[in-house]
Amino acid sequence: MSRDLLLLVARVLLSFMFIMAGFGKITDAAGTAGMIAGAGLPAPTALAYLAGLFELVTGLAVLVGFQVRIVGWALAIFCVFTGVVFHGSAINVPAFPPEANGWLSTLNQIMLMKNITLAGAYILLATVGAGAFSLDARRGAAVTA
Repeated sequence: MSRDLLLLVARVLLSFMFIMAGFGKITDAAGTAGMIAGAGLPAPTALAYLAGLFELVTGLAVLVGFQVRIVGWALAIFCVFTGVVFHGSAINVPAFPPEANGWLSTLNQIMLMKNITLAGAYILLATVGAGAFSLDARRGAAVTA
């Protein structure tokens, strides 16, 4: 399989989560706003909609290969930030039994590791570029390492 085709497949896979999550936040921000409020950040509903818009737009940009160098770095920073802020600590819901809190804390730790791993993937994408099957290539701006 050609390198450019593999970059297209990678972009499709890397875009999926952010397109779906962004769309979900824009259409129903309540759950995200609750997480944002729980983290102590201000204006949780507004931030939920902004996060949704950011995720949807950057996910679509990765999918079509538009401004991948910039978008890759933006998503890497976003992944690290959200990983640390929302998944960087143990979960303790007072009404839950210790086993349930342990299970939730383990899932939260996995989410942190997922975010850190994705940050690496987006840095790699920003470094190698979008490939030939992209808007960046059509604009003459595709970066290939």
